[in-house]
Amino acid sequence: MPAIAVEVLVAIDMALCGCLTDTTALHRYVETVAGRPGARRLHELAAVAAPAESPMETRLRWLLVQRGLPRPEVQTDLCDERNQFLGRADMYYPSARLIVEYDGANHRDRLVEDNRRQNRLLNAGFGLLRFTAGDIRDQPDLVEALVRGALSGSTRFRPAGARGTEFSLAHAPLAPKGRNRRGP
Repeated sequence: MPAIAVEVLVAIDMALCGCLTDTTALHRYVETVAGRPGARRLHELAAVAAPAESPMETRLRWLLVQRGLPRPEVQTDLCDERNQFLGRADMYYPSARLIVEYDGANHRDRLVEDNRRQNRLLNAGFGLLRFTAGDIRDQPDLVEALVRGALSGSTRFRPAGARGTEFSLAHAPLAPKGRNRRGP
């Protein structure tokens, strides 16, 4: 699909997130326009639409799906073994217990709480990958490889500094040089 498709998906996701429509109404509409120009593309987009909370979350999910990775759950509440709420995942692959997060500009404002949430999730045995706009735009191959590796089980999540031959996500170059510096 052309690049415009992801922008249409962003709009659909925002409509779902903002409760301007729901998946039932969306799919009902798709059925009513069958046979018209663009209906097939709309059907394909409606099949992957979800109530993402930001356009970049949609773009990250689109990147993963377009590269043949399974469609993740979106905005999933996660709990520990005692059923205590730990946090909500931007994207989640239940079979691998893998959380995929998009960190936007507001992440700096929420850094302390995000770190606490991350610690709770990691301690509960979830895997976690975090990406930025630069990762999605400039390093899509790396984004795909990290998620694919985590889903296949070839990547084992380990604490930073742990010894062994497993890949440590703490040392993965997730952003182009210079993008990890703290800004004003």
